[in-house]
Amino acid sequence: MYGFTIPDLVILFLNFMLIVSIGIWTSRGIHNQEDFLLGGRKFGKLFSTFGSFGQSTSADGPAGVATTVYNNGASGIWSSLLLLFVTPFFWLTAPLLRRMRIYSMADYYVDRYNSRRMAAMYSVVATVGMAGLLSVGFLAVARTAQGMSPKTLHELTVEERIEFESAQELRNLELIGPQFLSPGEKERLIQLSQAQPRTLFSHIDDRILVWTICLALILYSVMGGLRAAFYTDLIQGISIILLSLILLPFVWARVNDHYGGEGILQAFSHLHDRLPESYFRILGSPDTVDFTWYYILTVSVVSGITVVTQPNQLVTAGAAKDELAARIGFVAGTLLKRVLTVLWGVFALFAVVLFSDKLANPDYVWGVATRELLGPLGLGLVGLMLACMIAALMSTADCLTLTVSGLVVRSLYYPLFPDKTESDYVLAGRISGAIFLVMTAYISLQFDRILEVLKFIWEFFIIFAPAFWLGLKWRKATRLGAWISIWSALFVFYLAPLILPSLFPGLRTTGSLHLTTQAQVIEHSFIAKPIDAENQEARIRSWEERERPSGLEKPRSIEIGETLIKTNFIEPKGIYWSKGIKIDQSGNRFGGGYLYLEMVFLKWIGIPLEKFPYALNESIRLWIRLLFPFLIMFGISRVFPSDPETIGHRFFLKMRTPVSRKGPESDKGNLEHAYDNPNLTQHNLLYPNAHWEFYKWTREDAIGFLLSLGFVFAVLLLFSLAITLGGNT
Repeated sequence: MYGFTIPDLVILFLNFMLIVSIGIWTSRGIHNQEDFLLGGRKFGKLFSTFGSFGQSTSADGPAGVATTVYNNGASGIWSSLLLLFVTPFFWLTAPLLRRMRIYSMADYYVDRYNSRRMAAMYSVVATVGMAGLLSVGFLAVARTAQGMSPKTLHELTVEERIEFESAQELRNLELIGPQFLSPGEKERLIQLSQAQPRTLFSHIDDRILVWTICLALILYSVMGGLRAAFYTDLIQGISIILLSLILLPFVWARVNDHYGGEGILQAFSHLHDRLPESYFRILGSPDTVDFTWYYILTVSVVSGITVVTQPNQLVTAGAAKDELAARIGFVAGTLLKRVLTVLWGVFALFAVVLFSDKLANPDYVWGVATRELLGPLGLGLVGLMLACMIAALMSTADCLTLTVSGLVVRSLYYPLFPDKTESDYVLAGRISGAIFLVMTAYISLQFDRILEVLKFIWEFFIIFAPAFWLGLKWRKATRLGAWISIWSALFVFYLAPLILPSLFPGLRTTGSLHLTTQAQVIEHSFIAKPIDAENQEARIRSWEERERPSGLEKPRSIEIGETLIKTNFIEPKGIYWSKGIKIDQSGNRFGGGYLYLEMVFLKWIGIPLEKFPYALNESIRLWIRLLFPFLIMFGISRVFPSDPETIGHRFFLKMRTPVSRKGPESDKGNLEHAYDNPNLTQHNLLYPNAHWEFYKWTREDAIGFLLSLGFVFAVLLLFSLAITLGGNT
């Protein structure tokens, strides 16, 4: 039915029933907030590992990597590897999160700044950020399911057929190449590139699918709490790993069946023969839109600084029974995702070889590949893959839902109703979690592309990054400085860019705000491969089928192995708008998304942004967003009088006291001893006479950090080998 067999549907149904049953079963053991939000802080290394893996690995993992690899080649893998280089630092930050001994990240702002209003502000902002983060997973599952159930050509509506024909026209123009197009055809190429017409239309309504998943999430994550989340994370994590591995031999066999030969090396040899050389550049190149080396560096720094400020990071670390379990779980879980990311990227490269001619939107690659590779077996594997994609979404959703529940209960509900019972607070957490899931499902239906949401999430928590990091490591950081940095970043980068176009709709159609990067035709030399010869013949056929102005050069045939000059057309990209420049049905141009005020300012002071590559503009924009609030907070804290000594005093004493491995009672006693004897904790400081809270490294710190660094290099080696394997055969 619609591309799914009876075994597929049975597996999907059983998966839903299993998850809901776990939620109902674990709900019986919930008696208080700590049970519901942090599972009683009883999780060891294994559950902490899969909890970390589950909350960081949603359905946008494989689907998102497939999208960016489709657009950028191997360098697109960095969309999910951006935090690779900061992974060793998680060995140092995870115990700090556990050492805070709080229920939610919002409690940090009460402990450090003695400000419940700041905690409430953080809760509101973080809830929006978590909804955006989770919406990527909803969108990825919807696109994957739609790719598994496409309509045939004769099933298309009139409107869908027109859009399909536009997509075919775009593909033909791209195939011919800009140097062989007339001026009118070049303009048409730009118009169609901006419109991005679809080639795939599905029987599945993404709205029905999203709301169904939302209902299942409410039933099990809201009922079962973090214990249900971690149990299902273990089951679902194993399923995701197995399904990621199962697809690879199928895609290798299909490539060999199509192009000849057998074995893994032969499949990789075909991969290098069928894809352009640029697809195997690990760091990208200046002529690609995303993931050049400087953009990867920028996003890595920004993500590394902001990720620890996200509220879900506290849940996985805070639920561990001790600091060592938090460390091992956090690092092992994230490294496991990095290894799978490389496998997803390799699979995506093979999928491009097999299915790129069927798709204009890369968001559907994972679903189409699954249907084509696993569907003919009739064993229910397509349903199993979709079930695992949904499982990946749920393993992240349960953690984020409980994160938001903790934020709402601890920083909004509790201050208003401090005398309620524990069961009342648990009920409030469940209700707020359900509302959050409904809001997330709605947001996911407002986006068209996975990459749009990913970029939003990478930078959103910059708003609170200075208040977190300077507050954690600098005793002179003040509440006033934190507040001004928060409001400055929120207003300049988010509120004003959203409000101004709403108050003045004419801004979207103002010509001066339609500034774009320059369309580029970039040439580079390469050795012709079989795919290049085939594409050239297709280019010649397309050229011959179209009417040509006199004097326009006809493409010539090429031979395998000859040195060629290849021309890449880089379409212009909008500079001032988050979704670029769009074209409505009447052909009018307008700015999409929200306005980048910082880019408008840079142009106003004379920076020639239109002459820069798109990736460079994006890098500049991110550095501004990162540095601006940090400078604001540092300056305000230095100029204006410090907060009273009592603010943050007990917080720093607590952070210098490691969590006891002998249990809660022993830990409580250690804390009381530190509070009564504050000078005893000074020996943990690297600079005891300064205002900075940098701790001396222990043997565990050093060994774990170095081992984590070694694993990072191992992942990089795996990445390099996977991309170069078969390249010289």
